[in-house]
Amino acid sequence: MAVVEKKEKNSKEGKTVEVAFRSITKRFSPDILANDRVSFEVEKGTVHALLGENGAGKTTLMNILYGLFPPDEGEIIIRGMPTKISSPREAINLGIGMVHQHFKLISTHTVSENIILGLASTPFFFPAEKAESEIRFLSERYGLKIDPRARIWQLSAGEKQKVEILKALYRRAEILVLDEPTSVLTPQEAEELFATLRLMKEEGKTCIFITHKLNEVKEIADAVTVMRRGKVISTILPSSVSLEELARMTVGKEVISVVPRKTVSGKIILQLQKVSAMGDREIPALSNLSLTVREGEIVGVAGVAGNGQKELAEVIVGLRQATEGHVFLQDKEITNLPPRDIASLGVAYIPEERHMGLVGEMSVAENLLLRGYSRPPFSQGFWVDWEKAEAYSEKLISNYHINPPIADIPVRLLSGGNRQRVIIARELERKPKLVIASNPTAGLDVSGVEAIHQLLVKAQEEGAGILLISGDLDELLKLSNRIVIMFKGEIVGEKEKEHWTEEDRREIGLGMGGVRI
Repeated sequence: MAVVEKKEKNSKEGKTVEVAFRSITKRFSPDILANDRVSFEVEKGTVHALLGENGAGKTTLMNILYGLFPPDEGEIIIRGMPTKISSPREAINLGIGMVHQHFKLISTHTVSENIILGLASTPFFFPAEKAESEIRFLSERYGLKIDPRARIWQLSAGEKQKVEILKALYRRAEILVLDEPTSVLTPQEAEELFATLRLMKEEGKTCIFITHKLNEVKEIADAVTVMRRGKVISTILPSSVSLEELARMTVGKEVISVVPRKTVSGKIILQLQKVSAMGDREIPALSNLSLTVREGEIVGVAGVAGNGQKELAEVIVGLRQATEGHVFLQDKEITNLPPRDIASLGVAYIPEERHMGLVGEMSVAENLLLRGYSRPPFSQGFWVDWEKAEAYSEKLISNYHINPPIADIPVRLLSGGNRQRVIIARELERKPKLVIASNPTAGLDVSGVEAIHQLLVKAQEEGAGILLISGDLDELLKLSNRIVIMFKGEIVGEKEKEHWTEEDRREIGLGMGGVRI
């Protein structure tokens, strides 16, 4: 049970503080200080953005609020009451809900079953059916339209997020934490989410919104707290600063945006001819799909997660079998070759899920060597030359700004953004002919996004063809020479322009929703 102590006086005259953090400190090891005396307040009935670099401590702080981690020092005050929260159940009892960046849903269960799972009040007989009427009411009330009887595996990423929000609302959450909520949404779905948050505000509910997208802070947030290296830099009104100032506050320096080359005349490096493939549930994921990528070209793949993009990447790199069609790298057919063989031909892969590209218990140095440990200069017969390997890994850690810059710590202890840097360092340092990049900047801060963009543009300038799969339309419009739109395993539209317009953005957004353009 959560421990609630003597009520504290409200610290803001005429305003109600819903949540206050007082000197929260959290260490995971002597080298990793995630939160360093974090203090700020969140007013009732507001959307409060939490902005910062990867590894700044934002998600750690929210996990403390939700009872997943205990703080080493400091206290959390809920509605004026100092409170110790030692589990998510206690957080839920205090009216706190959290939608994690990676959804916590059981794919084989229905929407209703996921929403009521674990509740003591759930009836023994026909539990889901008895909850459906309230779920439908909440769904209509907050514009979160979803079929309570649908199974999770049948839903898009945006629909799964709606289920997570409904789960929190069903539990009577008054404080809702959203961790990178728009990273899997189309522009239209993001607008629907913002409409839901505005309605929740009108009802007096409070939202803490972790994001790396500065334009979202300006659009939806009433206040923003900027964190850097575990500390609070400032809590300000978004209207009082420009996007450039927000970016500078976030990273502590000027952020330089790359401008990719827009004219392409290179030879075709990747060609897919009428490729089909099955998904994990033995239903078609790709259907008769054809596309090309040229040397020095960035081809963007737009689409809501779950429409075949993951399967497309896996077919190209050999992780999934094509059931029909052909894949060519330059003039060589690589259809259904083993992944190691395809990688050795000069194909780099940045996977959608970081844990798929790393071995969590292995060190940063070992993960950086996964592609090359068995070949010279690192391999001498059966033995690895660890002196050369360590020098190589330290060079990559420095060049790709992996933080903390410690080669021998387990890679699982790094923040999501720094784990992504490990993957990108390993893949791009090989100077590949073709790069398959699947949501390479998802969840990264503004400086991390720009750093990855610079690396992709550098690879493009060196002649690599790049297939950029992303749910972030801004990223695709910024980097792509050409954009193809995927829906239900098919390409439903294609656009090629040197300068993209708002009308292009609208049409691509519609295509992501299934409208052929």
